[in-house]
Amino acid sequence: MSLNDNSVKVIATNKKASFLYNLLTPYNSGISLKGSEVKAIRENKINIKDSYIIVRKNEIYIIGMYIGEYSHSGYSGHVPLRDRKLLLHRQEINKIIKEVKDVGKTLIPTKLFFKNGKVKVTFYVSKGKKVFDKRQTKKDKDIKRDIDREMKRWFNDFI
Repeated sequence: MSLNDNSVKVIATNKKASFLYNLLTPYNSGISLKGSEVKAIRENKINIKDSYIIVRKNEIYIIGMYIGEYSHSGYSGHVPLRDRKLLLHRQEINKIIKEVKDVGKTLIPTKLFFKNGKVKVTFYVSKGKKVFDKRQTKKDKDIKRDIDREMKRWFNDFI
């Protein structure tokens, strides 16, 4: 699956995930949502920054994903911070459970997107970074930015 298809529209991203975690194995999944939640997502009233994924009774849930109230909802809305079940095949769930059993590994959502009208989430089996890893990541990013800046300036001087 590539996110460059015409039928895919990215809704929300977790930009801090790659800074705080080493992202190891990617997975894509559907989410069990109510109608008012889907409509609120279409209005961009969503935040996945503080969310994470857990395994509970051989099922996988996303915790802490905020979906705001739909603007035109009546008396029957939804709870903004409820646990939402991820829709995966049994073999994928078993594979994920085996991977997460290792000490220090967790499941972190990184992207929420529409694919063919359905809300999907991309999440990774991840391992938390240490402080020195975070410093190294920031240092590498700064060096790359400086190199790109110099190349751009050199290219503009050349022309």
